[in-house]
Amino acid sequence: MPHFEITNKILRNIGTIEACREIIESAPLIPAYERKFKEDIVVRTVYHATHLEGNELPFEETKKLIEGRHATGGEREVQEIINYRNVLKYLDEIEQQAGKEPNFVFKEGQLLKIHTLVVERIIPKEDATYYRKAQVVLKNSLTGEVVFRPPPAIEVPYYVSELINWLNGLKNEEFHPVFAAGISLYLLYTIHPFIEGNGRTARGFANLVLFAKKYDVRKLFSLEEFFDRRSEEYYEVLAKVDKTHPQIFQRDLTAWLEFFTLSLASELTRVKGEIKKISVDEKLKDVLGGKQVALSDRQVRLIEYIEDYGQIRMNEAKEIVPMVSDDTLLRDLMDLIKKGILRKKGSTKKAVYLLRVKREVGR
Repeated sequence: MPHFEITNKILRNIGTIEACREIIESAPLIPAYERKFKEDIVVRTVYHATHLEGNELPFEETKKLIEGRHATGGEREVQEIINYRNVLKYLDEIEQQAGKEPNFVFKEGQLLKIHTLVVERIIPKEDATYYRKAQVVLKNSLTGEVVFRPPPAIEVPYYVSELINWLNGLKNEEFHPVFAAGISLYLLYTIHPFIEGNGRTARGFANLVLFAKKYDVRKLFSLEEFFDRRSEEYYEVLAKVDKTHPQIFQRDLTAWLEFFTLSLASELTRVKGEIKKISVDEKLKDVLGGKQVALSDRQVRLIEYIEDYGQIRMNEAKEIVPMVSDDTLLRDLMDLIKKGILRKKGSTKKAVYLLRVKREVGR
């Protein structure tokens, strides 16, 4: 299989990924609007996954389609959006299946299913469920120069089989899931198994690898968005790796894995920032019995204030969350007490509200 070196960049990125993942998955307090975050991630993932391949449907129209509303756009553009949304639904099914199986097995059928969903109603059915039967090349649209020549069609089944066997032979404790996903993406991109839809299929399968290996990080990230926003670099790095060796499985993937790990590190850093706004002392996890508690937007802002200043009074709460009644604020505070997050000191209007585990002021 392709080899790579563990460079300082990769080490730094993996360190960031692991640190962010720990915070995101173990944070005792989460925003009640996490569901909205996830819905937004789906829209962004579908939009950027297709935009990276030339789909020009605007973001707002993509959102309408995913929400089941009517959208204005070309027939193919609309179909590509619908198709990739169906890919994400399929990945959810695979993740649920993987959660029930102690030894999940990767299969070529999963790859073929993703591709079938990607190109549904775009190419003939006979081309959607099989590997390509002809040689293809990618050319520079301006010069006509061949910029990418994947292996002959006759070799495709062999290469895909090698990839699947390699994945199934990995031991999770010895090989990081992020490396497995990144290598799978590169190999599928360069093998180019299909007539059309290879990029989306490869990225979809890379997500499948992460999800199946229980590395979904609550599905709050979008690799597709990172790749699309840095598309020039994305394609440049892939091309750079192609030149390291004529044989696909002998190539040096170091540069690609530096970029791939950076993509996940950047995305999870963004998510961590959202979660950390309401992170509290580790001891609160024990108070809550290891459960994650959802907070409303108002409660998030109250907790942030208490974390900064150690406590809050009603008059301070009214400044933090204006335009709501005293009764509404009191209900928010009492709910936090009921959930075991806050404790009340004193009574009447002079009462002070503190975290069950008090933090130092200014910490």
